[in-house]
Amino acid sequence: MAKTVIEMQHITKRFGAFTANDDISLTLQQGEILALLGENGAGKSTLMGVLTGQLKPTAGQLLVNGQAVTLNGPRHAKALGIGMVHQHFMLIPAFTVLENIILGDEPTKQGRIDYATARQKVTALVDKYQLALDLDRKIADISVGMQQRVEIIKALYREATTLIFDEPTAALTPNEIQALLAIFEKLKAEGKSLIFITHKLKEIKQVADRCVVIRAGRVIDTVLVVQTDPTKLAEMMVGRPQQAPTPKMANQGAVMLSVEHVAARVAKRTVLDDLGLTVHAGEIVGIAGIDGNGQSELIQVLTGQLKPQSGKIELAGQSLLKRTPRQISEQGLGCIPEDRQNIGLILPLSIAENLALKDYYHQPYSHLGWLNYRVINQTAQKLIKRFDIRTQSEQTLAGELSGGNQQKVVVAREIAKQPKVLIAANPTRGVDVGAIEYIHQSLIEQRNQGCGILFVSFELDEILKLADRVLVMHAGQIVGEVDPQTTTSQTLGLLMAGQQPVGGRDE
Repeated sequence: MAKTVIEMQHITKRFGAFTANDDISLTLQQGEILALLGENGAGKSTLMGVLTGQLKPTAGQLLVNGQAVTLNGPRHAKALGIGMVHQHFMLIPAFTVLENIILGDEPTKQGRIDYATARQKVTALVDKYQLALDLDRKIADISVGMQQRVEIIKALYREATTLIFDEPTAALTPNEIQALLAIFEKLKAEGKSLIFITHKLKEIKQVADRCVVIRAGRVIDTVLVVQTDPTKLAEMMVGRPQQAPTPKMANQGAVMLSVEHVAARVAKRTVLDDLGLTVHAGEIVGIAGIDGNGQSELIQVLTGQLKPQSGKIELAGQSLLKRTPRQISEQGLGCIPEDRQNIGLILPLSIAENLALKDYYHQPYSHLGWLNYRVINQTAQKLIKRFDIRTQSEQTLAGELSGGNQQKVVVAREIAKQPKVLIAANPTRGVDVGAIEYIHQSLIEQRNQGCGILFVSFELDEILKLADRVLVMHAGQIVGEVDPQTTTSQTLGLLMAGQQPVGGRDE
């Protein structure tokens, strides 16, 4: 019989009158992958906060290797072999990859940090788990997918035997996801125990042994994954069958966004190379590509954050060049950014204030430089209801929301402005099945109402499901256009890798 390494008995965690975890019990066995499934705001992160010593439970008991423990902080949990890879990265942008990995656990020699020893140990881990990283690049200069790799290596560097992964595949490409799941299997074979928080039911079916389903702070059921199916898991999670998506309508109109011969460089490196594309009113144009091939820089150029060296960009016939981000927004370009926490939201501000970020300087939100909080709050209440943002009040700080509800705030703000063109960059990253369903429906409804949507996603299934046309990016260029109704994953994969398909369909 397998050894029980973690046992959480009747854990309850309250924040004032709000109960985040309500009498939750679960066990984790040595060499087991336990999936933790639940909607955004269901209490998963709070429960893991208790397990990692970041939060003290209101009631209940924690046992590690059969011994009752009262954690006095994250360092205590780490000393017991518990490590966590967070969904929202705990990284310092100005530090290098190596400095972030060893931070707080630096080897020393004669009173100084022994970088040579640290580099040797980290390089060995990178090679062992095949997570290629440039240890000398700064976090600010690497992609979201690369940052995820840093977090994983950081946990492994600390020699954790119980590893908690919070939405680790949210920013990864399909190939990277399969590589990560292979690492999970390797860690399991080494005798490590994993708690895998994800909303991707296919991944649960692929690697998890058991699945604990949480809804509204309570355990709904614990099931053997081999004995259940994704549809049943989704119904247990949201408490209802999944809805069919809003049907598309063929209503493609005039060109709303035109990009011609755009070139851009960052730190003397070409990131966009003679790139061109169009987005019509009433269509969703998908951008498929492996992370790091210019998608982020394309969004930065379109939104005015990065100035191109050459090219032409027009929105509804008006140039976007030499415009500030605010002027571009006013011109009718909306953007759901790929990084909701650092770009999409100001976390210390309330939901209401974040929803008003792009309009606060206009009437009726302000007058003669004074904010009208009555109108700001009333508008926020309507958007909270319309977009099903799970919160007690519009005054809740954005930083206190779950990741999925933070994403809903960004989506609500951008759609409420009724843009001519909406850029949606990985809009469902790290959100649950119910929220994904709602975001997809919202994008399709905007498309059906005549908005042009540029949809960037690392999820090929998502692109093929939503897009009317799919453009493939590689090395800063558009290298192909495919019809999502007739293309195959093989064709897309070849184009994403910079190769031209030779014909034929997947069987």
